[in-house]
Amino acid sequence: MGIRVNNNIKIEQMKIAICVFTVLVVFNACRPVKKVQKIENAIASIDTTRAIVVKPAEVVDSFSIVKKIIGNLAHTRIDYTTFSSKVKVDYEGAETDNHANAFIRIRKDSAIWISVRGALNIEGIRLLITKDSLKLMNLLDKTIENRSISYLQDFAQVPISFFDLEDVIVGNPIFVDSNIVSYKSTANGLQVLMISRLFKNLVTLETKDLRIVHSKLDDTDPLRSRTCDITYSDYTSQGGINFSTTREIVVAEKSKLDINLSFKQYNFNGPETFPFNVPKSYKKKQ
Repeated sequence: MGIRVNNNIKIEQMKIAICVFTVLVVFNACRPVKKVQKIENAIASIDTTRAIVVKPAEVVDSFSIVKKIIGNLAHTRIDYTTFSSKVKVDYEGAETDNHANAFIRIRKDSAIWISVRGALNIEGIRLLITKDSLKLMNLLDKTIENRSISYLQDFAQVPISFFDLEDVIVGNPIFVDSNIVSYKSTANGLQVLMISRLFKNLVTLETKDLRIVHSKLDDTDPLRSRTCDITYSDYTSQGGINFSTTREIVVAEKSKLDINLSFKQYNFNGPETFPFNVPKSYKKKQ
């Protein structure tokens, strides 16, 4: 299904724009997950919604494990000054499915720029996000919306920051915590279960390079049942940077949302511009 220029495109392109720069904002969607069976098999069907008991034979110096895991994750984090990409976004929810192309530019720790284009390469939404603000220009409605960055947190009901958004886009691990509950080493990689204030995070790291290949997030709040599975695959290397060009994201609570991100082009540390000139005729949306 392509995106057409009508009332639906305005809604769908906004949804897709939000999905691109953070999977967490769609935590409100949701129903049970079904698309991560190969990962679940690899981790021996560990249920992260229950307490995990570590057998005595597996007990080791927890400080050493924390130091090793955090050190490995820090080593594999992508460091950069600027980033740009073209991303094919496939979006499937309980009532609709759609696809579009998103063009993303980042100046690290400063600005995130996103342009969402649908059928016939028609630009529908343009976003400019900084550490303090979010500006959304609807080129179809000819409106401009100015928000505080807290709008993202209110929308997602998760205390997500500008820096979290950067990590989601470039593929750095999120919600990594030093509170390690258990770990398991297999032929498929190293699986580590960590618990933070918000989420239980079961992370799978590739054995050879300790690149992240999967993250399973579950609510620690017993009154909620949000689940998010992120699979990172099709790694390529550019300038010594290992980058996942395919991300499969499944978010579930009362309903389910599938998001597939396919990075068709990407570049690190090149010159970038962030055009966001608002025509005088555009109406300010409250």
